[in-house]
Amino acid sequence: MASFTTFSVSLSILISFFTNSFACTFTVTNNCPYTIWPGTLAGSGTPQLPITGFELESGQSITIPSVPGWSGRIWARTGCMFDHATGNGSCQTGDCGGRLECNGIGATPPASLFEITLGIGDGKDFYDVSIVYGYNLPLVAAPRGVRGGGCNATGCVEDINMGCPRELQVIGSDEGNQGGVVACKSACGAFGLDEYCCSGQFANPTTCRPSFYSGIFKRACPRAYNYAFDDGTSTFTCKSMEYAIIFCPNN
Repeated sequence: MASFTTFSVSLSILISFFTNSFACTFTVTNNCPYTIWPGTLAGSGTPQLPITGFELESGQSITIPSVPGWSGRIWARTGCMFDHATGNGSCQTGDCGGRLECNGIGATPPASLFEITLGIGDGKDFYDVSIVYGYNLPLVAAPRGVRGGGCNATGCVEDINMGCPRELQVIGSDEGNQGGVVACKSACGAFGLDEYCCSGQFANPTTCRPSFYSGIFKRACPRAYNYAFDDGTSTFTCKSMEYAIIFCPNN
């Protein structure tokens, strides 16, 4: 227990240092009525954030600093069990290699994703909430401390799991009250066909069109990415000092 406490204190000091050194931060909040385990993944050519995976109890928030030009993803894992001594474990949804700290490993689909590329200097940030690879939790991303205005919140506030077609459902175990439908696969993840994955002869916006399944996602969450070429209604720009990332916002 002592070593885990020391790690927590050291992590707090590191995050405080980065927060005071760089402008843009991500504030991750858990409004779900149960514990979640958010994960972060940096894009190619940018450093990992100072924390890449952590436990967040219901009602808790944490602020994570970033650096100019950072790009990557933030998501939440559910139904996790970890050994605090080793960091090894597993999650029902959004798992990243069976580790508490993801350390460069992305989410196992299906998972709701916040994606962003921060601008450098006066350059704009580009951000979205994606359910292209499926959905596990409601998620809203909202700019705060906006420079110049014109920014919008985006996300997916509906509980798609409630209306997920049977063939896309991921059923959880009853451990930790995480039974029932815990996630909803994308059609690509469920069937692996080029027409759903926008691959092969469908790897362009002319041939890859919205499907019956992506339409279900789009009607529930019109601002979220729901298939690979859904840029027009789902990518947003801003110049902000902070992004609030809220899981289960309706709670």
